[in-house]
Amino acid sequence: MKVFINKNIPEAGIKLLQDKGINFTINPTENVLSREELIKFCNENDALLNVGSNNLDEDFFQQCPNLKGIALFSVGFDSVNIPSANSRKIPVGNTPDVLSRATSDVAFLLMQSVARKSFFNHKRILNNDWGSFDPLANLGQELYGKTLGIFGLGRIGFEMAKKCKAAFGMNIIYHNRSHNETAEKELDAKYVNFETLLSQSDVLSVHSNYTEENNEIFNKNAFAKMKRNAIFINTARGKFQNEKDLFDALTNDIIWGAGLDVTNPEPMKPDNPLLSLSNCCILPHIGSATYEARNAMAVCAAQNIIALFEGKKMPFCVNEEVYI
Repeated sequence: MKVFINKNIPEAGIKLLQDKGINFTINPTENVLSREELIKFCNENDALLNVGSNNLDEDFFQQCPNLKGIALFSVGFDSVNIPSANSRKIPVGNTPDVLSRATSDVAFLLMQSVARKSFFNHKRILNNDWGSFDPLANLGQELYGKTLGIFGLGRIGFEMAKKCKAAFGMNIIYHNRSHNETAEKELDAKYVNFETLLSQSDVLSVHSNYTEENNEIFNKNAFAKMKRNAIFINTARGKFQNEKDLFDALTNDIIWGAGLDVTNPEPMKPDNPLLSLSNCCILPHIGSATYEARNAMAVCAAQNIIALFEGKKMPFCVNEEVYI
C-alpha cells in the first residue's frame, strides 16, 4: 500500500511513517496541485494525507475509486463530503485538540489587538503619522469584567474562555448544540440561545465546526443585533461571516471592531476593503502556526495513516460509522 502527501509536513510525522515502513510519496513540487493533478496522484496511491482545503467532493471520490483512506492535516473536515466517503467505507481522520491552545492564542491576540486598535496604530508609525499626543485620538477599550460570547464551545472555545476568564475576569456565555458541563462547572459559563449570544456579548468569538446550515450566519441581521461596542472574532472558518455585511457593520458603527484569522473567500485579496479599516485586524490563517502545534498535527495525521495500513481503526476518525 502507498500513501500520497500533497504538501510536505513536519519531520515528526514523516519519521513515524518511515519507522513503520510506510511507502509514501510527497508532492514533488512546491506548487499547490491542481484538482486534476491531485486526482492523478490519488489514483496511483491507496491513501491521501491531505494538507490544505482541497474540495474532496462526490466527484473526487468517483474519480479516485482505489482510495482506501484520508488523513487530514487539520481539525476541520468540512472540505470532505463525508456521505461520499461513508458510502465507500473510506475512513477520514483529522487532528483534534493538538492545536486548541495555539488557535485560542490567536483568538486572544486578535481580541486584544482589536480592542486597542494595534494594527492600525502600527500602520500610523509606518505612515509617519505618529504626531503629537492627543488625549481623544484612537482610543481603545478595556476588557475587564466584560462578557465573552463563544459560538461553539468545544476544545478551542474552552481554551479561549479560560484565558479570558483568567486574564480579564470576563463573564462567559456560549451557544452550542448541547451543554458543555465542564465549562459550566469550571468557568461558570452560561448556555444561551443564539439571539441572546448576539445581544449580550461584548466579545463574540467563533470556534464552531463549519456546516452548511451555518453558512454566513454572521450577516447583516446578526450584526444588527449585537452591541455597538461589540468585537467580533473568527478563527474557525471564514464562511461563517458575510464579509460585505461585516464591512458595512464596521463602517456604520453597528459593531465596534473585528478580528479575523479566516476570511471568506480565502486567501483574502490585498485590496480587500476590510484591510483598510482602523477597527479590523486580519491575519492570514495562522491559528495552528507554532512548532508545537504543527508537529503534533503531523503526528496525528501519521498515526491515522499507520492505523489504516495496519488494518486498525484510525485513532482520530471523524466518520467512525465506516467501521460498523
